[in-house]
Amino acid sequence: MDMTKVQSMQINTAARDLDLSKKRKKSLSLSINCILILLLIVALIISICTGRYSIPIPQLINIILGKLFGIKVSWPPTVETVLFNVRLPRIIVAIMVGSSLATAGSTYQGLFKNPMVSPDILGATAGAGFGAAVGILCSLSSNEIQISAFVFGIAAVSLSYSLSKIIGRKSNVTLILVLTGMVVQSMFTAFISITKYVADPESKLPAITFWLMGGLNTSTWKDVTVMIIPLIIASVPLFLLRYKINVLSFGDEEAQAMGVDTNKIRIIIIICSTLLTASAVSVCGMVGWVGLIIPHIARIITGPNYKKLLPASFLIGGTYLLLIDDIARSLFVTEIPLGILTSIIGAPFFLFLLIRGKNKEVV
Repeated sequence: MDMTKVQSMQINTAARDLDLSKKRKKSLSLSINCILILLLIVALIISICTGRYSIPIPQLINIILGKLFGIKVSWPPTVETVLFNVRLPRIIVAIMVGSSLATAGSTYQGLFKNPMVSPDILGATAGAGFGAAVGILCSLSSNEIQISAFVFGIAAVSLSYSLSKIIGRKSNVTLILVLTGMVVQSMFTAFISITKYVADPESKLPAITFWLMGGLNTSTWKDVTVMIIPLIIASVPLFLLRYKINVLSFGDEEAQAMGVDTNKIRIIIIICSTLLTASAVSVCGMVGWVGLIIPHIARIITGPNYKKLLPASFLIGGTYLLLIDDIARSLFVTEIPLGILTSIIGAPFFLFLLIRGKNKEVV
């Protein structure tokens, strides 16, 4: 009887410890998300105030209070124009593009079980770049160029997926998908080169080259509308299915044994990630490294669990690109293309992560 009581007490103690551990983990996850949201808000305020036309914080508060409570206007009209017509749309687009690329990169890394995967793995970036290059070559409007980039980005991924289904019916689906994605990406990169080669070197070629380097200098409220629709449509399913990405990372056989329809989940993830990548590239051009390094940073902070990793990637991605854009438009008199800055910062940081991982293995 005493042994039964002891065992019962041990079971109850273990259950309490487990429940306490879950509560601590949940509390820690909530704290991390709150900190990341706070950092994003700080970055947002810094971005609003900094630039060639600086806006002091007291003046910013005055404008906000004036707009919210109808206080009499006491600021120059130029400040209001810069804030609402130039800076705010650019800031919002930067946050959405960074969040989109980071979320897409994070989900692709889980899908392909490889931390070296980025959002352009299936050719979405190269396809969108080619679509934009063709649009510029044909003298289309800015809206038509965005549509062309978006359509070709979707088409590139569709081609990768279709080829993988034709080639690898009973083979390793993930490996075949990666290989076909590399082929399609290389093909569309070649198409971009051909487009640049036939472009007018005086006008069209510089425009194509500058667009491909990435930038947010032409962002408007229309771009915010263009970005927010695919961002919501694609992000909601990924966040709802993020626990299943954990299961997929164990492998198809293990996932199917747990009752997960791997083919269906894989298609949903590819569609949503492609929407995020294609919409981001169509608005700001080819901005590299964001979808590769941000998930690594989020993984260091939260661990590999996608329930925590995906929201962290979303928030960190938005903050990161927002700060990079601040540097791009403030460091020199001429604005630096985003793609150049993200490569300069991203490549050494990724090398640091590789060295860090190697040292851990040695230890």
